[in-house]
Amino acid sequence: MKKWLIPVIVLAVFAFFIYQWAVGFNNTAVQLNENVSEAWGNVQTAYQRRNDLIGNLVRTVQGAADFERNTLKDVIDARARATQTTINPENITPEQLQAFNEAQGQLSGALSRLLVTVERYPDLKANQNFLKLQDELTSTENTIQTARVRYNEAIKPYNNHVKTFPNSILAGIFNFEGKPYFDAEAGAEKPVEVDFDFDS
Repeated sequence: MKKWLIPVIVLAVFAFFIYQWAVGFNNTAVQLNENVSEAWGNVQTAYQRRNDLIGNLVRTVQGAADFERNTLKDVIDARARATQTTINPENITPEQLQAFNEAQGQLSGALSRLLVTVERYPDLKANQNFLKLQDELTSTENTIQTARVRYNEAIKPYNNHVKTFPNSILAGIFNFEGKPYFDAEAGAEKPVEVDFDFDS
């Protein structure tokens, strides 16, 4: 065997292993990224269901002529803001996720105030349509929570894959960036204040 062939063979074998590593990294990153996109789609679907239910809830509540219009307006406005905040799952940044989370948190707060205020209206509180919507909203909130947890679970293996060395080198070359996790909504650490004084 000619001596000049040895370095060529070594380089060829090295290049082959580098190629295999790059292909393996890229394919795994793509698969994990698709899992993240699917999980994000489930989060958006759960929020969309809540937005659809809120439309029905607002129409049902509007039937109560003496209902506080400001509370209802807050829900409608917060719903509009929440539906305007959209995110591309391929390009999620911490800032976008925070804005999305804040918009959804404002809607959750307005919705909670609406449901507490409804307690003052016995006829509305006993309305079967309202009770059904209230149950569906509760179920949807649980679905949203589950979807957010599953999104975070999908993010973890993806972030581990693209952030650990030496994969982080290829992540920079192939433009795979780490993705942010869902945090608790602002103020979630504070206890909920419940006021049962319906005379005021």
